[in-house]
Amino acid sequence: MPFISSTANGLDHLANLRRLVASRWAVLAIVTLLVLFVPGALDIPLPQSPLLGIIGVAALFNGLVQWRLRLASSATSHELLSQLLVDIASLGALVFFSGGATNPLVSLLLPPVAIAALTLPARSVFAVCSIAITAYSLLMVYYVPMPMPDANRATRLHLIGMWLTFAVSAAMIAVFAVRMTRLIRQRDAELAAAREQALRDERVMAMGTLAAGAAHELGTPLATMALLTGELANDPTLNAATREDIALLRQQIGVCKEIITGLSRRAGAERLENTASQPADRWLDGVRQHWHAARPQSGSRLIIGSDGPAPLIVADPRLEQAVLNLLNNAANATPTPLEIRLSWCSQNLCIEIRDHGPGFPPAVLEHGGHNSFPAHTGGSGVGLLLTSTAIEQLGGQLTLINPDDGGALARIELPRTSQ
Repeated sequence: MPFISSTANGLDHLANLRRLVASRWAVLAIVTLLVLFVPGALDIPLPQSPLLGIIGVAALFNGLVQWRLRLASSATSHELLSQLLVDIASLGALVFFSGGATNPLVSLLLPPVAIAALTLPARSVFAVCSIAITAYSLLMVYYVPMPMPDANRATRLHLIGMWLTFAVSAAMIAVFAVRMTRLIRQRDAELAAAREQALRDERVMAMGTLAAGAAHELGTPLATMALLTGELANDPTLNAATREDIALLRQQIGVCKEIITGLSRRAGAERLENTASQPADRWLDGVRQHWHAARPQSGSRLIIGSDGPAPLIVADPRLEQAVLNLLNNAANATPTPLEIRLSWCSQNLCIEIRDHGPGFPPAVLEHGGHNSFPAHTGGSGVGLLLTSTAIEQLGGQLTLINPDDGGALARIELPRTSQ
């Protein structure tokens, strides 16, 4: 039974209560068999009527608790404490009618204390421990003795009972320790992952703030450059080649102004959840054309790797920027045209961008994607960090691969259920 540490919340307490109720059914069944068959098998006189009565009351109580837990959505530490006290009282009553402290099964008062130590606050643990010690002490004085005329046989039965108690206690402690160690490791791993994600989000937010400030500051110089290039374009003394260069420069300035306007709009009034859905192939081709407008010297080829109509995809600006970052990285690695492949299945949608350059550096493949991507000869890793973060926020995954036949492959996998 994997009980949670004392910092558990209401859901954890509820799960612990349900485990306790389930294990109590098993214990009651075993005790019932012992009461029914041990007196005849070992010739031990036991008062079966009061013992079966105690078991019946405990079973009725456990049934009511189980019915209540089916309807509950949470529980408190006080409820778990009360259930452990009921277990101590029930075991104490059973031992009272079967020899008291001379019954080696009295040591089974320890498991409730162990469970309390694993699941409850320190004050509650102290209360359970004190009550268990008090019950054991009272059973040394007040109990119904079992008449055993043969002292040697009584000693052997007592030793067998002590061994059984030790075996049961050792098994329970081992199970509790293993389960608790596993839960602690799992919780530590989750906390470490949460801290990693918080560090990454903090860095991304800082870069987003810097980007917003840069977008605001770049507006004035871009406007000045647009004005100057416009005046140069009207100069009649320029030759045709110079005019073509100026026209290209004005186009690139226009692209920069569109990017800055888009950044400002997305950081302000535009809400991501109001973005429209459209077929994935049409959306990806639009992103590709937008990228070609900014990098007319680069080439690409769109490949549809699945049959039938393309599924709908939410035109999320974060995903668009992630694809643009990957396209820019691939184009920086090689002058040859890029391969952009779109495929889908019943659950996932996959976008692959491949180049035929030198491939990803080993440091990026080995250590990338934790808090950041390491800097390398091709860049600082910021673009990959932003891309990976955006895709994870959309419920997807970014995979970087160096294929055996050369080049680099970046794969974006997105769940279709979130589209």
